[in-house]
This record gives sequence, structure tokens and C-alpha cells, in this order.
Amino acid sequence: MNRIWAGIDAGKGHHHCFVIDAEGTKLLSRRVANDEPDLLQLITDVLALGDEVIWAIDLADGRASLVIALLLNHDQQVLYIPGRTVNRATAGYRGEGKTDARDAHVIADQARMRRDLQPIRPGDEAIIELRLLTGRRADLVCDRTRAVNRLRGLLTGIFPAFERALDLGNHGPLVLLTGYQTPAAIRRLGASRLEQWLRNRKLRWCGALARTAMEAAERQHTSVAGETVAAMVATLAREVIALNEKISEVDRQIEASFRAHRQAAIIASMPGIGNLLGAEILAAIGGDMGLFGSPDRLATYAGLALAPRDSGKVSGNRHRPKRYHRRLQRALFLAAMSSITCCSESRRYYDRKRAEGKRHSQAILALARRRVNVLWALLRDQWHYELTPPVATAP
Repeated sequence: MNRIWAGIDAGKGHHHCFVIDAEGTKLLSRRVANDEPDLLQLITDVLALGDEVIWAIDLADGRASLVIALLLNHDQQVLYIPGRTVNRATAGYRGEGKTDARDAHVIADQARMRRDLQPIRPGDEAIIELRLLTGRRADLVCDRTRAVNRLRGLLTGIFPAFERALDLGNHGPLVLLTGYQTPAAIRRLGASRLEQWLRNRKLRWCGALARTAMEAAERQHTSVAGETVAAMVATLAREVIALNEKISEVDRQIEASFRAHRQAAIIASMPGIGNLLGAEILAAIGGDMGLFGSPDRLATYAGLALAPRDSGKVSGNRHRPKRYHRRLQRALFLAAMSSITCCSESRRYYDRKRAEGKRHSQAILALARRRVNVLWALLRDQWHYELTPPVATAP
């Protein structure tokens, strides 16, 4: 059988394909547009060069999505080789120049020699939807954080007592800032009229918010330079309110998509995992434990398994791996931290780690690592979490 290897260096507008045979001899090197007709022609030409083609690519989504979809639709075997691996392997090839053709050659040659590359499988539509929604939510949360930080900076410059007294992460103070931003304006309105103004906007705890705002206004009678940007404060407050509404809308979509997935009930059965954290976890691991042969591999993927760094007489050094899924680690960490308040087993494990001298974050990471074993087993066996595991009966 004539087996050949095709490496694709994915780009935004164009890809470069390099094809080699079993001896590493170049059979084809072509730059092709990221367009369906051109990619179909490339696939046809490459398939004509050998009986079996193994494709390898350095991206698994994004700008490589079209070529991957076309290859999978043609029942082709596609391997994923991380860009970091390609960069490190390039140093072992002759020459120091960097071109798309050289990168594609390295990808094809590494696919020919290595046996540890993961195949790219057809994506689950529900998982892809969750990834898009959780990614969108992460972007909106970052935008909100930046807007709140800018709002705090401006408000500290003109009305520091207000910024210090009220939590701008809550809805009420943001609504108040859309109408009144300076201590003089709040004093002129008065506590009773301010409370009524807030009540007309259907806010809760209007009296407490009005009193807190008036107390802050009474502590500052000096007009400082920069109060002319009060309109900018109102604009930023409206932006934060709009971002909160968008995040709430995306949260509802995430919750609906997560609950509709077949693995959702299993993941959510673990203490500390709700809809949002469950969606983050499911979007990261895909729900298919076939990609993770053991809980250790899943823990390594999440950055919860330390990698050894030994040399010579130095042994026992371990460090966090450089390549891991950071959002999955964050979701597992938050789920573990939440579980110590609602699960007695998690609390006992956490207390034991603290008694061993570990800091809070270290104990939570250890608990998250322990829970990965449970999560992996639940998804493998399609079993819901139970505090007392079922007892196997003899046949």
C-alpha cells in the first residue's frame, strides 16, 4: 500500500500543503486559498498521489475549520499537531529560515514519524454551540471588567467617597450613576427625592441606597477638577448595565444548551457544579472520554497534574505544565471551591489538606485533582454522582 502524509500549515487567507511519501520525499508543495473550490481541488490532487493519505494540521478550529470539515466529509484521517510542537521540531531540520512551506513540511514529517498525535473527529454540534456561547460569555465578562475598572477610575477622581461606599458590581449604584454623578447633584436632590427617583426605576433597597449616597455626598463639599467628565461616568454606567443584560441573556442560552446535552445531568450531579461551570467543563472536554485514556490524562489536560523536572542528582522537582486548558482548570477550581460548602466529603478532604500545612489555594487544587478522578469515572460509566457508591453484588 502506498501511504503518503500531507501536512497543512493553516493560515487566514491561504494554507500551504506539503506531501511526502514513506521515505520523506516531496511529492507536492502547494499554496492554496482558504476557499472551498480550491481546497476540494487540493484534496483531489493529493488523493491521486497515494492509496492512503494521512493528513496533519496545526490548528483544530478557527481558520482551519473549512479544510477540516472538507477532509472529514471525505472520510480522511486528520491528525492534530500543536503549533508549539511544530516550532520545537523545526529546530531539528536543516536551515534556519521560516516559511509556510517549511512549516508544512515539518508537520507532514512529524505525522510520518510520530505515533502520539491525536486524531481530529467530527464535532458534536451541541459541544460546538457550548464552546461558542462560553467563549462569547468570557469576552463579555472581560469587557464588563474593563468598563467597571474605567468607571471606578473616573469616579475615584471626582467622587471617591461614593466609589468607596458602594459596590459598582451591583445594579442599583449603576442606575444611580446614570442620573447623578457628583456630590453636589445628590445633595441638591435630597434623600427623599433620590429615594423616589430610584423607586420609580423599580430598584430594591431604594432607601438604603439613597441614604448611603447622601452620606457619601455629605463627606465631600469640595468640587474637584474633572467633574466635567460626569457625563462620561453616566455613559460608562449605561455600558456596564447593557453588558450585564447581554451576559444574562447568554447565561440563559448556555443553561438551555447545557441542559439539552446528554452528559449534562452526569456532570451537574457532582457537588459544586452548576449550569455555567458544567457548560465550561463540557465545552472543554467534549463529553467523550475516549480522548482521555485515564483520569491522569484529563488532569494533565486541565493543568492539575504536575510535571516532573528532574536532572542529575536533582529529583522530586515538579511544576505545572505550560500547555493546559486554562478555562477548564478555572472551572474545576471554582467547582471544587464551591463543593467544600455543600459536600461533606469535599470538606473533609479540604480540611485534611489544610491540616497537612497546605495553603487554601493548594488545598483547593488538590481537591480539584481528586474530583477529576470521579468526573472521569462518571462520564466513562455514564453514572450519576452518589455520595455512597453502589455496592457490586456477586453474580
